[in-house]
Amino acid sequence: MAGLFDYIEWRGDLDFNVSPFNPVDNIILSQLAYLTLDGIVPSPEEREGISIDLAVRVYNEKIKEPGFKLSSIFKEDHQLIRALGSSRRFGDCQLFGYVNHVDARRELQFSAVCIHISDGYTFVAFRGTDCSIVGWKEDFNMCFKDVIPSQIEAVKYLEKMAPMIRNRLRVGGHSKGGNLAIYASANCDNKIKKRIKNIYCNDAPGFNDNFLSSKNFKEIRNRIQFFVPQASIIGMFMDHGADTTVIKSNEDGIMQHNLYSWEVTYNDLVRAERATVSSKFINNTLRGWLENIDNEKREQFIESLYHILSMANIQSTAELETSWFSITGRVLKSLSSVEESKRKIIRETISELFVSAGRNIETLIKPEQK
Repeated sequence: MAGLFDYIEWRGDLDFNVSPFNPVDNIILSQLAYLTLDGIVPSPEEREGISIDLAVRVYNEKIKEPGFKLSSIFKEDHQLIRALGSSRRFGDCQLFGYVNHVDARRELQFSAVCIHISDGYTFVAFRGTDCSIVGWKEDFNMCFKDVIPSQIEAVKYLEKMAPMIRNRLRVGGHSKGGNLAIYASANCDNKIKKRIKNIYCNDAPGFNDNFLSSKNFKEIRNRIQFFVPQASIIGMFMDHGADTTVIKSNEDGIMQHNLYSWEVTYNDLVRAERATVSSKFINNTLRGWLENIDNEKREQFIESLYHILSMANIQSTAELETSWFSITGRVLKSLSSVEESKRKIIRETISELFVSAGRNIETLIKPEQK
């Protein structure tokens, strides 16, 4: 059950001209986008780049500075960038155009970075959802909005960076980052769109029917490579309009969303025959749930939940994991202080979810048990 670090050890001595870019490289560069590289990787305005090798050396010096902390979402991220920096394959890759914006007022969480590699292509990597409640709120807004702020920012970013890049493009990301990769590729200027060879979408939420039926999406659909793990949950949320490749993971349930758990070979991701029964159950349940709730009620439900979390002063999902006992008390206190109309919306919408789950319960019954 080999993973990303095994791949770097196996192929790290071969540049991209010797061993061509493959789906494993895609998930490595998509994961790299999660590192907070402020003060290390130049912004678009600086019009410069820094090799991964040099970025690691700058980082190693910065961590000696009092109070400096290079934050990340996944605990393996620091090990990843160091492994990449010491490899021939990735060490010389140039990082540039780094942006990182979180705006609670706009309900925006957006980050991206460009990575130029030795085969002449540049990989434009969009970050997925971080640990902020604002980031998750923006994701849930996809339920009722045609466009969310980070999608608009993704188009602007791609159109800003592309003129600085002479070579062809690959675009990708994990989770929300994969959604942004597709949205930006579909809606960017036609001259830029023609330069995009592949669009990598790794276990990302999908889109509404308006987007999937649009001319812009149809123009790039055949270039999308959409990967999900066997027990995908995030990647089952809404439709994608593209063929799905199921990947083996060494984790269970929601933990399969973590790219570090995906199994790899020396030049590819390990395919699975099909998604798990639980993934199909969740897929059917969520789709049935959304079909029975109109946009207005979806918005009211999400806004009510966000209002309660905000009143409880919860800023990140990390708090939910580390301080769940005290947070539960704060949430219950907030819930009791909101108006009855909001509590009613939450009760009714969650009840609809359970009804949808009941309709699809047979999905969990194995054929031999029926």
